Amino acid sequence: MKNLKLKIMIPAAVLLLASSYSCKKFLDQPANSALTPDVVATRTGVDGILIGAYALVDGVYAEQKGSPWETGTDNWIYGSVVGGDAFKGSNPGDQPAAANLEAFNATGANDYLDDKWRVCYAGVQRANDVLRVLPTVKDGSITADQTKQYIAEARFLRGYYHLEAAKLWKNVPYVDETVTYAANNYDLANDGPIWDKITADFAAAAADLPETQPQIGRANKWAALAFEAKTLMFDHKYPAASAILTDIIANGKTSSGAKYALVPYANNFNPSTKNGPEGVFVVQTSVKDGANGLNGNAGNVLNFPSGGPAGCCGFFQPTFDFANSFKVDANGLPLIDTYQNDYIKNDQGVAAENATYLPGNELLDARIDWSVGRRGIPYLDWGICPGAAWARDQPNGGPFLPIKNVYYKAAQSTTSDSYGGWAANQSTSNSYNAIRYADVLLWAAECAVEASQLGVAEGYVNQVRARAAIQSGWVKGKLTGYTGGDATKPIVDNTQFAANYKVGLYTGQFTANGQAFARKAVYFERKIELGMEGHRTFDLSRWDAVNGGPAGSIMATEIEKFLKNTRDFGDKFTSAVMKVAKFTANRNELFPIPQAQIDLSPGKKLKQNPGY
Repeated sequence: MKNLKLKIMIPAAVLLLASSYSCKKFLDQPANSALTPDVVATRTGVDGILIGAYALVDGVYAEQKGSPWETGTDNWIYGSVVGGDAFKGSNPGDQPAAANLEAFNATGANDYLDDKWRVCYAGVQRANDVLRVLPTVKDGSITADQTKQYIAEARFLRGYYHLEAAKLWKNVPYVDETVTYAANNYDLANDGPIWDKITADFAAAAADLPETQPQIGRANKWAALAFEAKTLMFDHKYPAASAILTDIIANGKTSSGAKYALVPYANNFNPSTKNGPEGVFVVQTSVKDGANGLNGNAGNVLNFPSGGPAGCCGFFQPTFDFANSFKVDANGLPLIDTYQNDYIKNDQGVAAENATYLPGNELLDARIDWSVGRRGIPYLDWGICPGAAWARDQPNGGPFLPIKNVYYKAAQSTTSDSYGGWAANQSTSNSYNAIRYADVLLWAAECAVEASQLGVAEGYVNQVRARAAIQSGWVKGKLTGYTGGDATKPIVDNTQFAANYKVGLYTGQFTANGQAFARKAVYFERKIELGMEGHRTFDLSRWDAVNGGPAGSIMATEIEKFLKNTRDFGDKFTSAVMKVAKFTANRNELFPIPQAQIDLSPGKKLKQNPGY
């Protein structure tokens, strides 16, 4: 559905309705005539309202409360920073609400959380508007089959927005088309999880959506099934999820009809190669479309090195813990229990002008250098990453730089733009992979572990690892077969391997070592495969026993390991936030419900999450 929001024109009267939801951001058209029921109650009117419902899948809309980086669907702050993939970065005092989230001391007064909540439920309301308007269309412009598809897409979107909220807060209200959750009508309770209702929306959507769609990014049957499976994973209904995932693996198709498949790893993060066979549901973004950058990936608008690409703003810097996670043993397998014993070589505290610095010769999973910008290693096609020279405040944010959200220099003119006229080259067409096929395989592995089918689980994990193994050496900016690296030589022209890469496959270890080991191995694979993509916090939360998961107090354990590893680094890392950060079990597994939303609830029907 690339630019669905832009390509289908809506009458001005419908735009007036859309503008009340700030959909004009995406349409860039004036609303200059009165809204009348006869205009809305047409196929064109329903199309316009559905487009408005799709418009929020990126988590951003014009005139929203708060800034786009607080609400983007990539969840960089909620899913990656809070989960230990990344530090907030920038300067200590920049974005204090984000710093509070990073330190696990956010309260219901945190503005980021209130803004995120508002976007989620604005999306729910837009989806429900489609369902409310459809019955009013009496002019014969919509057939019965088209009605079924409109309802299916609206229910898909309603599930999508509710799931966004439930990932953060778990205990959230479910709002269907019979409720107007706006205009101070907030009389809804959050008595418990709503996974079953979200699952029902996705299941209903899957039943009536086509297998393919004419527009990239528009939900098809397989995307709905994947989100249904994802919701079932949060609800720990592994057999039901497994049946769906098995179907997707065997039969799933992209909107173009291609069978889902793993593609070269880097293609998932290159704006020019997005929407390939690995994209199960990709949130579309675009630039150079006359919208002043407002259709770009605004959620990541701050998340560039302070030098090199874009030149601002120094947020979202990978952590020591995340970078260390790519260390492997002599067989190319991850050091699940010992990866924190020491640190991979880095340039923390090494002056930018020091020309003698060389990267280390550690044996590493090749995915590290598509996930973490490191000094002395090629940074896409921007040349050799200079490390400290591109860091805004290295003592506070660490030595590593984000890379998955960054565009290629050769394509800068076509894949980047200024966001709203102020953030030069920081609005990008680097669309967000809400679900990619690697997700599906690793969820299937989780289900197999919980069913004690350990060999099956190992097979799914090995599919993901085999893709990385094929791409274990970086020559001339491209990954080729593994031959080993030589980090004793400076890399100046991309003719040498960038690092000492090795990725091996599991060979019976799941069965030999039992379910507990297999579970850890699957969880760790998700960490290194999907890191910096906004998933880590939510994975830890759903795996934790406090939320019904199978892995005990895994979130407290993993976060405390991350915090200790960070504090132990030494005095060259000065982050005041990390020095005081403290995870509290039975509290920080979920985020606090925004107090502003509780205050809007008559009789305080909306209740705060435990511990806040």
